[in-house]
Amino acid sequence: MIKSKIRKKILKIREKINKKNIQIDFNQIIKLLKREKITKRIIGGYFPVNFEVDDLGLLKKFERKKFKISLPVIKKNFQMDFYKWTFSEPLKINKYGIPEPEAKNIVYPDVLLIPLVAFDKNLNRLGYGGGYYDRVISKLSKNKKITKIGLAFSVQKINKVPINEYDQKLDYIVTSKYIVK
Repeated sequence: MIKSKIRKKILKIREKINKKNIQIDFNQIIKLLKREKITKRIIGGYFPVNFEVDDLGLLKKFERKKFKISLPVIKKNFQMDFYKWTFSEPLKINKYGIPEPEAKNIVYPDVLLIPLVAFDKNLNRLGYGGGYYDRVISKLSKNKKITKIGLAFSVQKINKVPINEYDQKLDYIVTSKYIVK
């Protein structure tokens, strides 16, 4: 099945399942970071749109635990960077209708929480097709080790995500039911 057909099918499923307000357990992510001995404190999150797993509650808990949190700002040519943000700061709406921080303080996250459309047991991720995350992962990985955690509903798992040379594997995929590693 080609990527566009998979996207269409899984997005419909995700929309239905997300109405149940399924949450990812923050403690699962903290355990994962401890197991990996991740002590760096910059988390890159996202503002959930289009029925993505809501990571804002997780980001709020990270902020309370003195992590620096950041959100992406979309740039030209399918690029994006992460900018420091706190829940007390306003967001502006970008051209895609996604809230993002005022671009002031660029940061280089140690841990990325990544939305996805579909995933497989081999930690491959299917996104929306723009390649934003693949590009930012590639760029950040040149300078430091980053931990890439996909957030998904368990129903987003498929047998095999079609991949190409630019697709970046994740380190973990965390659902409300299990963790793929």
